[in-house]
Amino acid sequence: MARVAKPVEFRGSSLEDLRAFPGDARRIVGFQLDRVQHGEDPDDWKPMSSIGAGVREIRVRVADGAFRVIYVAKFSDAIYVLHCFQKKSQRTSKEDVALATRRYKQLLEEMR
Repeated sequence: MARVAKPVEFRGSSLEDLRAFPGDARRIVGFQLDRVQHGEDPDDWKPMSSIGAGVREIRVRVADGAFRVIYVAKFSDAIYVLHCFQKKSQRTSKEDVALATRRYKQLLEEMR
């Protein structure tokens, strides 16, 4: 029996940011989000507990560079994509973490 896919909701500018990724990275992210929608883990991910409980990062590497999608899937109604960006250094920048944290907190406020 096939599982019903959870809808994906993009927060802030995350959808526009994802659309700016190169084609290869967009295709991989789409496939990985589909896995998450069906209750599976992405192929390459890590927890982002510094942002919030249940927040994860999908890691994608293509010829054009490294790309990241920060999302939370712990809620029953949807998967929320908090932030999409190209990684420019070894560590995730403070600005990227701060933006994802802000969007996560806004999401929690809206759910109250």
